[in-house]
Amino acid sequence: MTNQEIVAKLWNLCNVLRDDGITYHQYVTELTYILFLKMAKETGTEETFLRNGDVRGNIPAEYRWDELKKRQGVELKKFYKSLLDHLGENCTGRVQQIYQGAVSNIEEPKNLEKIITSIDALDWYSAKEEGLGNLYEGLLEKNANEKKSGAGQYFTPRVLIDLMTRLVAPQPGERCNDPACGTFGFMIAADRYVKEHTDDLFALNQEEAEFQRTQAFSGCELVHEAHRLALMNAMLHDIDGEILLGDTLSNFGKQMRNFRVVLTNPPFGTKKGGEQARRDDFLYGTSNKQLNFLQHIYRSLREDGEARAAVVLPDNVLFADGDGEKIRFDLMEKCNLHTILRLPTGIFYSQGVKTNVLFFTRGQSEKGNTKEVWFYDLRTNMPSFGKTTPLKTEHFADFETAYTAADRHAVQNERWRVFTRKQIVEKGNSLDLGLIRDDSVLDYNDLPDPADSAEDCAAQLEEAVGLLMSVMKELRALEVQD
Repeated sequence: MTNQEIVAKLWNLCNVLRDDGITYHQYVTELTYILFLKMAKETGTEETFLRNGDVRGNIPAEYRWDELKKRQGVELKKFYKSLLDHLGENCTGRVQQIYQGAVSNIEEPKNLEKIITSIDALDWYSAKEEGLGNLYEGLLEKNANEKKSGAGQYFTPRVLIDLMTRLVAPQPGERCNDPACGTFGFMIAADRYVKEHTDDLFALNQEEAEFQRTQAFSGCELVHEAHRLALMNAMLHDIDGEILLGDTLSNFGKQMRNFRVVLTNPPFGTKKGGEQARRDDFLYGTSNKQLNFLQHIYRSLREDGEARAAVVLPDNVLFADGDGEKIRFDLMEKCNLHTILRLPTGIFYSQGVKTNVLFFTRGQSEKGNTKEVWFYDLRTNMPSFGKTTPLKTEHFADFETAYTAADRHAVQNERWRVFTRKQIVEKGNSLDLGLIRDDSVLDYNDLPDPADSAEDCAAQLEEAVGLLMSVMKELRALEVQD
């Protein structure tokens, strides 16, 4: 049985919980509680979670998988509640982090018993062969692809995560971070990239290998439930890096600094009530979350000329005036903003959201680091992607060729354009550039000025009213004839 088949079977179990009123997201969280115990048994780590000073914690003998599966009915429900409470309050390390504040939403004991029995009966030998981390990622992706769960609203497609990771190319020994890590997908991809592109990881000495496992990949997540899933995902991929629970845009986020690589897709929108970010180290105050995340990201990079980032941001970041313009100017001063990928629509479930990937490198100085910005238009004359038209790796092939070209100016592609810093300044530091002019694209710069077109609008309105009156007159005439 493949991981895909196991994921399908596990996902179908959610039908059992419909009568309990469990949401899809609650189901994945509930599965996490149960899968953790089963996977600990399958991997032989129930007694060996102790590692380097109790990094992961230990599962007490009385609360392990075999004790859970032997119970039934009301006794099972009571035991399960006691298990969640004990592991969250009395354990240490990863065990406590995953179960801290855990509450079961399953009311019917038979439903809980059905899930435990079904999980126990799965082909775990095949699952272990393919990687338990891959299985868990499959569940997270299934949840994100289910619109009713709400988890996929800003879910980053795997092919886009992999593209961004390939182009940023994290290396052994580099500290990588995602300040809005969700379920830790970007850092999982970064870890996978390092392992696949390092000729001999076994050549690393003990200290270097320990760094890769415990310090190379880190993140921060605001939402407790997503943080729990991130911890589980990281653990199953043998990553023990720090995953903070907190608000990056508050002073709590100031501790995240001096990274070599940042990969992220921060949440869109504004702070509740429109209040500004509470970070006292931000130069520019705004209630726009993504502009604040952008400030955090380029300030969190090491000032060594090599620290780099790839970040998904909506269109408004490219043209917002006021503090938005100041932040873009500051970004281009401190960093070499060398590439912007204009993404196609339909990638995220909020269909109206148009997004981009900004690639930039932190300079060694505070000024003049951006000389020119290359744009690739993957939006104009492209299909609207979604379930029926999934985004695939081959859709990025031409962009990747242009991005990695030794001489970018030699690339012949109508989607690939460059603007100098002088040209950008002349456009008011707007980065809403690089889209192919096409009738299917609404260009706000082409709209008439309201003041200049007032007379035309009045004339058109008068003409429309006259036409409507004429039609009504004809209709009345027809009624009289009848």
